[in-house]
Amino acid sequence: MKYWGVIAFFIATTGIAKAQVAKQITFNAADQLQVTADDYVVDKNAQYIILLHQARSSRGEYREIASRLNKLNYNCLAIDLRSGNEGNGVTNETAMRAKNFGRSQEYLDAVPDIIGAINYAQGKSRKPVILLGSSFSASLALIVAKDDNKVQAVMAFSPGEYFGDKMNVQKTITGFSKPILAVCSADEDSYLAELMSGVVSAKKIIFSPGKGGKHGSKSLTKANPNSGDYWLNVINFLKDLKKINN
Repeated sequence: MKYWGVIAFFIATTGIAKAQVAKQITFNAADQLQVTADDYVVDKNAQYIILLHQARSSRGEYREIASRLNKLNYNCLAIDLRSGNEGNGVTNETAMRAKNFGRSQEYLDAVPDIIGAINYAQGKSRKPVILLGSSFSASLALIVAKDDNKVQAVMAFSPGEYFGDKMNVQKTITGFSKPILAVCSADEDSYLAELMSGVVSAKKIIFSPGKGGKHGSKSLTKANPNSGDYWLNVINFLKDLKKINN
């Protein structure tokens, strides 16, 4: 409970907006497949955090998390990647659409969805976006963000080598220089440190709890007993980004 007290104090002392009800929208991926997303807007001029779900999931993965990020005065765009199924009772409409059109639905095939989301969100706020990825999409977030000037920073929750012989993530992100917060469960600690070894960012934070924790974005939910540790890292990371922006 002490962590939620700290978080509540931070929110109360920064004049933050209320959480918003999501508006379901669609936009085009980079390859023109229509992507479904939940758009949580607190201020049309606020910076966007784009929320990317883990395997077999959907935009519903972020219902609890998006509302908390809203209270930190960020707009959130939770998207259905074409590789997925269902999360928190929410069906992945992009995955259904991709299947109906005979599109490939491997993990790497979701890259055009992320690029489309970046273009959509940056086009609305006219500010660079932050990517928050979960499991396989955390790796995709790092890969896409490395050379995309519309992305300011990445929060990667349990990234890893999810693509087999098709891509080596560690090699691909070597030289990554943007601000990054990479987190994982205690069991994934040494693996994450090795994966991040080639990242050269001056703002590089790697976190795992002393024990326990959860894989991917589940680490931020109330169901995780030490979610407060993760949230404190997220809050401090975002505070530092605001200093950079100002």
